[in-house]
Amino acid sequence: MSAANVHYYLVSFQAVGIVRQEEDTGCYALGPYALKLGLAAIEQFDVFTAARPVMTELADEIGQTVFLGVWGNRGPTIIYRVEAGGNRPILELRVGSVLPLLRSALGRNFVAHLPPAFSEELVVAALKEERTRQEREGPDDTPRDRAELETMLTSIRAAGISRCRDALLANFTSLSAPILDQTGLMIAAITLMGPIGTMDDDLAGPIAEALRSRAAAISRAAGWGD
Repeated sequence: MSAANVHYYLVSFQAVGIVRQEEDTGCYALGPYALKLGLAAIEQFDVFTAARPVMTELADEIGQTVFLGVWGNRGPTIIYRVEAGGNRPILELRVGSVLPLLRSALGRNFVAHLPPAFSEELVVAALKEERTRQEREGPDDTPRDRAELETMLTSIRAAGISRCRDALLANFTSLSAPILDQTGLMIAAITLMGPIGTMDDDLAGPIAEALRSRAAAISRAAGWGD
């Protein structure tokens, strides 16, 4: 997204109270209307309660770790996880962990679906970090600039699911599907993670379709599509 478009969105969101601009720093934060929307959504629909049985079902069916993530004050955050029986727990990812914005399927999912004002400051920092890292370690499929980012986000929206391979954890892959509220705002995501070669991460494959359909069912329960 161009700087002009970002500015247009910020001005529009500020006018209706979705964001506010700090006078001393010029940075943007969530405004009073966004907070009211968030509180209303929490009061009307308990995504945690709705997702738990679905996650247990997915873990048993697919045999991989399942996470529930939300957008916290520091970015994409794990709030619940279910381990498939017999699998080694992924100790690096605990409840409360904040995941990288561009190097996790959960983070990519939120960037693709949330209004830009929610993530813009973190996106700028993440792109800068990626340019530095890839200059040092060599290029990979993580976006380094706006053009690469927009290409990735367009693909995620078209597929209805995000994927991240061999980035957050070496030799692991993950798929993440959004949960939307009655307004179409992404309020959470269900994410599957497993070893590359063990978990099928084909975006058109049966595991991706199972994840998409479960997340869509929770979205419908939240009022999306009514």
